[in-house]
Amino acid sequence: MPLIQTAPISDEQIRQLVDSFYDEIRADADLEPIFERVVAGDWETHLAKMYDFWSSAMLTTGPCKASFAAVRKHMGGLEADLLDRCLALFGDSCDEVLDSETAGLCWLKAAHLVESLKLTLFYRPGPAWLRHAA
Repeated sequence: MPLIQTAPISDEQIRQLVDSFYDEIRADADLEPIFERVVAGDWETHLAKMYDFWSSAMLTTGPCKASFAAVRKHMGGLEADLLDRCLALFGDSCDEVLDSETAGLCWLKAAHLVESLKLTLFYRPGPAWLRHAA
């Protein structure tokens, strides 16, 4: 699998991208309650974590501290179709804030992350009848 390129993006652009994306999340009737439960009103702390996350992801500034296990624990109600909606909103924010090359690179990174998250949250190997036999 080829490595994903880092994007020519600044910390300020990352902040704008994250802020734009979360403005979209907070305006979405289905997503806002899920995220509000997670942040418990402390959007400032959550956004700071997301700035660090995307800086790490796009600028390779250090190891990513995100945990998909933590997402699973805290994001009750987040189904695959809502993850797809998050990705679409992120793409809209990328297009709004970034030039087309950087937007594409950021969206591609997000798409890979969403697919990994879907596997973590929803993949259950083996026939369904085996999961229920016990």
